[in-house]
Amino acid sequence: MKNFTYSIPTVVHFGEGQIKKLGGEIAARASRVLVVCGGGSVKRSGVFGAAVSQLEEHGIPWAELSGVEPNPRAASVREGVRLCREQGLDGVLALGGGSVIDCAKGIAAGFYYDGDPWDLSAEKLTPERALPIFTVLTMAATGSEMDDIAVISNPETNEKESFSGPCCYPAVSILDPTYTYSVPAFQTAAGTADIMSHTFENYFSPIETSFLADSLAEAILRSCVKYGPRAIEVPDDYEARANLMWNASWAINGFLNMGKPVAWSVHRMEHELSAFYDVTHGAGLAVLTPNWMRYVLNERTEARFARYGAAVWDLDPALPRRELAEAAIQKTRDFFNALGLPASLTELGIGPERFREMARKARNSGFDKTFVPLGVEDIVNIYQMSL
Repeated sequence: MKNFTYSIPTVVHFGEGQIKKLGGEIAARASRVLVVCGGGSVKRSGVFGAAVSQLEEHGIPWAELSGVEPNPRAASVREGVRLCREQGLDGVLALGGGSVIDCAKGIAAGFYYDGDPWDLSAEKLTPERALPIFTVLTMAATGSEMDDIAVISNPETNEKESFSGPCCYPAVSILDPTYTYSVPAFQTAAGTADIMSHTFENYFSPIETSFLADSLAEAILRSCVKYGPRAIEVPDDYEARANLMWNASWAINGFLNMGKPVAWSVHRMEHELSAFYDVTHGAGLAVLTPNWMRYVLNERTEARFARYGAAVWDLDPALPRRELAEAAIQKTRDFFNALGLPASLTELGIGPERFREMARKARNSGFDKTFVPLGVEDIVNIYQMSL
């Protein structure tokens, strides 16, 4: 393990009914807030009304930015910054999943940035200040409720890029599993794939001596395997929804990658699918991940895949190592398919026409330090395997 500093400043209120603490937490940090949300589901489910009641109970004026898109757009961030500045708002409340929370982070950081907020993502700037961010989570997937990362899309340039900074950690997050009961089966499946992909990105690293973090990663993966299908079969199963929600937060809150390099290579490859074709992030990850695994499997990496197979899938550790590794990868593919997620890019309506362009845009210096270093040609090959 390498040296590291670990800090999560986010206050998490987890469990049914915890939204009752929202108004007091906001009032301690902000006086007027922008409420950011997506489509109508957050209003139909009652989450919006419960949050607004908290604001009104504590005398907090608010404005609304609704209609935030999946793969949130730079245009929505710009509009949110405009509203905050024009109406003198000093806090941002996100009601929704990762896309809404990422948009809120872009607004909070963009408020103090003199240029186009898109610059934060496009130029990988690290913001030094942000308005306080509050979240009420309605989907277990991205973990944005407990990390400092925001991913924003720009359809004008076919780009999907991220930025991060310590000021972008949410100040307070309300995690009520009952708010995820109404998430459709496909989105629950895609969220489960996203959680697992975050965990894979941290687990498959050149540094394999972080026993505690690796063991926690295996526990998160086992939990997803157990509770993902259960949440789809019985949407109001509190235990399943609660475990998925907490898995999502811990998969990407930084603990799993402390002391080791992590490149987020599959995520970079999938971001190009989302940027060019606006696919559901978790669906794209479900297609790419097993093919990335097969591509990087070799004599050096097979031990890690074999450990994964035994620890997560309960495969026989006495099997020959390569056989065990291959079986683990097949288990991963079969699991995603059983959740109802696509198995190929063709199912997502994606052909090979832009593979090389996407590979060039996806590839950065992080690919030099990943589990297996990958060049542009390697990324093209993984896309081709995924057709």
